[in-house]
Amino acid sequence: MKDLSIIESILRNRSAFFATILEGKHNTRLIRAMLLSSSVFLAIYGVVMGLNRGILQALSSMVKLPVLFLVTLVICAPSLHFFNILAGSKQTASQSIALSLTAITTTSVLLFSFAPITLFFLITSKNYAFYKLLNVLFFTVSGWIGVVFLRQGLNVVADSSEEIKGKGTRWFIFILWMLLYGFVGTQMAYTLSPFIGDPEMPFILFRETQSNFYTDVFDSFLMLFR
Repeated sequence: MKDLSIIESILRNRSAFFATILEGKHNTRLIRAMLLSSSVFLAIYGVVMGLNRGILQALSSMVKLPVLFLVTLVICAPSLHFFNILAGSKQTASQSIALSLTAITTTSVLLFSFAPITLFFLITSKNYAFYKLLNVLFFTVSGWIGVVFLRQGLNVVADSSEEIKGKGTRWFIFILWMLLYGFVGTQMAYTLSPFIGDPEMPFILFRETQSNFYTDVFDSFLMLFR
């Protein structure tokens, strides 16, 4: 349980936490702790969101939700590292991974905090489209706050003189990477879906990917008003 205490370090004392990443001596321990804590919180939220379809979907989502975030990290972390190098940053690969995991860990703990609300609407509402959109909202809010933490960490880790010279370029590259991460993450989520599962349909581990995340959300929005 000691590794889970890293959550308090991130949320309560961000400056000291980012300073530790900048120092670089304990990044391996921080990365291990964040991997464990984010996986636990994502797995718990996966169980809650999957209960809409039953225990099989809950167990499936418990595994797939941590996989979603970690695979997206593996795909996008190299681009964040090399984008920052192009912007003049001297941060190491371990610092880039630690900062990316800070965003994921923050997102996971916020999702965990939303779990009781998700469970409440699961019990009180049988509208599948509403339940799906509610989860999309929670993921959007949690992910956005996670990105804010990532940006703050990048500002701390970046060399101050280079940050002054390349602030505009650094901001542009960060926005570009954030959009890339969002597109990869959402499409990966659609590829690994369903996470919730339609209660009127039989359980399936993976759906046929004939569309994309955005059209699926739009269709759910239309279903909400039928």
